[in-house]
Amino acid sequence: MAALPPRPARRRPRLGSLERPVSGRLYRGTWLLVGMPLLIAAFSVRKAEPLPAPQPTLPPTFDRSGTVALATDLSSSYPDRVPGTAGAAGAVAWFSSQLAPYGLKTLDDRFRALVPGHGRQTLVNQLVTIPGRLSTEIVVMAHRDDTGTGPGASDNASGVATLVQLARSYGTPLAAPGTRAISPLHTLVFVATDGGAFGALGARRFARTHPGHALAVIDLAALAGRGPPRLVLTGSEPRLASPGLVETAAQRVLDSTGSRPRRPTALAQLIDLAFPFTLYEQGPLLERGLPALTLTSAGERPPSAFSDQASRLDSVRLSQLGGAAQQLLRWLDSGVELAPGTASYVYFGPRLLPGWAIELALIAALSPFLLAAVDLFARCRRRHIPLAPAFRSYRSRVGFWLWAAAIFELFALVGVWPSAPAVALPPDVSPATHWPALGLLGFAVLSVLGWLVARARLVPRRPVSPSEEIAGSAAALLALAVVALLVVATNPFALVFLLPSLHAWLWLPHARVRPVWTRAALLAAGLLGPLLLLGSLAWRYGLGLDAPWYLAELTATGYVRLPAVVIAAGWLAAAGQVTALSLGRYAPYPSAAERPPRGPLRETVRQIVLTVRARRRASETGRKALEG
Repeated sequence: MAALPPRPARRRPRLGSLERPVSGRLYRGTWLLVGMPLLIAAFSVRKAEPLPAPQPTLPPTFDRSGTVALATDLSSSYPDRVPGTAGAAGAVAWFSSQLAPYGLKTLDDRFRALVPGHGRQTLVNQLVTIPGRLSTEIVVMAHRDDTGTGPGASDNASGVATLVQLARSYGTPLAAPGTRAISPLHTLVFVATDGGAFGALGARRFARTHPGHALAVIDLAALAGRGPPRLVLTGSEPRLASPGLVETAAQRVLDSTGSRPRRPTALAQLIDLAFPFTLYEQGPLLERGLPALTLTSAGERPPSAFSDQASRLDSVRLSQLGGAAQQLLRWLDSGVELAPGTASYVYFGPRLLPGWAIELALIAALSPFLLAAVDLFARCRRRHIPLAPAFRSYRSRVGFWLWAAAIFELFALVGVWPSAPAVALPPDVSPATHWPALGLLGFAVLSVLGWLVARARLVPRRPVSPSEEIAGSAAALLALAVVALLVVATNPFALVFLLPSLHAWLWLPHARVRPVWTRAALLAAGLLGPLLLLGSLAWRYGLGLDAPWYLAELTATGYVRLPAVVIAAGWLAAAGQVTALSLGRYAPYPSAAERPPRGPLRETVRQIVLTVRARRRASETGRKALEG
């Protein structure tokens, strides 16, 4: 027999220019496109203008000694004002009794709510309305409750006492019937909320149910602390009170104290837009589109019940901030229509950068990565490098993270995690910093089981060729591109958490032959975004090492919404793939011949599925025979 010709060897994909997977020239050239949005942002910086002074301008008349006496009386008479307690009921009666001699009647709005750490309780918001010539409203608010672990003198008996004094100035003392009350231009609503120390529950109720049209809301919290005056602007959505309203408040604080109120750094303000979070009551109001801000002498986190800022009254600071609140109310009553609505922006010193310009710059900074990732995908296609196994490998990683997310949410539904409303949880109260050890152990066991199932398809069983590694990088980078577009669709400010990983991990394919410390540095640089979020919670809000669990608990309660969880799962899967590539542990999804034998669990599931299919086919065959 004639010898058969030798079988030609299978030609491997030619790498060619893919020895350098990412085109540095394309990447650097695309950054030139970012210059135009940055130039537009630079020219959009402007200075906020305060509202004009009312005519005539009235001198400050804030009663310092009377306010201190009111705050002392409330905190000493009812030191425990936790919603649902006898102290809380006494504080409700106290508030009404302080206003009744001035002809002011309170309207009690009772509602049921889940109070973190205390179960479902009955809460009471108290409203005092001063009719004006216009039906549009200006709201002044202060929470009446405390955490129950201290007298709550500054936080927040000082705010309630100031609220009482401001309301009294528009009433008519019954002991002096000839006294003429001040007639405001706008309708004024003074609100003593409940549940403010437990996630702004009362403010949330007011924002959702109040029928009036509020043009501005001033929240008063911890006015008698020893800290510097501050304006808290952050909401539960990426928007703030209008710049005119904020600048008017800042000027009134400056006039009263001699210094401008403190505000976070520009980076901290950007983080607050990317992950809207606040422990003060303006948060749920801004979420509903009500222009609101908080005037306080405390920090990002309200003072602990046993701290000096919470238990002691600084009468000088209380007088300064109370007078500033009184003057701000007069300014707003004169021309609040000139500073309407809400907006997004970041302060740089005395000037501000509009939110739309920041979003434009962040989206533009995304374009070099997107073009480089698409270019890598196109070059892989031109050189016939198979990408399907790499995408299947990424799919397995996504499946594991979605499994972990589903288990976490299931534990929340069945009550393994402590129950709480979808609010910014107070750090001093369970469950914010309470780690449920048994629940976390069960979650870890089920997550490990899910990883063992996924790992069977991800473990290298043979040497991986350079073309397969490049395909794995291309799949991970394209997945990151999809994640970035989803972030743009939900909250473009959140790109600040994503951009470090995009631009750092884009260069990992170049570093596959570099020293291990180079790859480790690129991997670590990509983690800066999530670490920025955790660091903000840990240091700015004093959570420390409890920050990871606090963020997890916000997810369990629903404060962090489901789309964000899905986006996080996609990012984590891509992070796992690029980490495996950097450590030399990546393997494309195996073909049918390379797959390991099924384990007993998978084989049992397979047999069940085959049995169900066989019975279905048999029933279909029998039905057709009967019909024939």
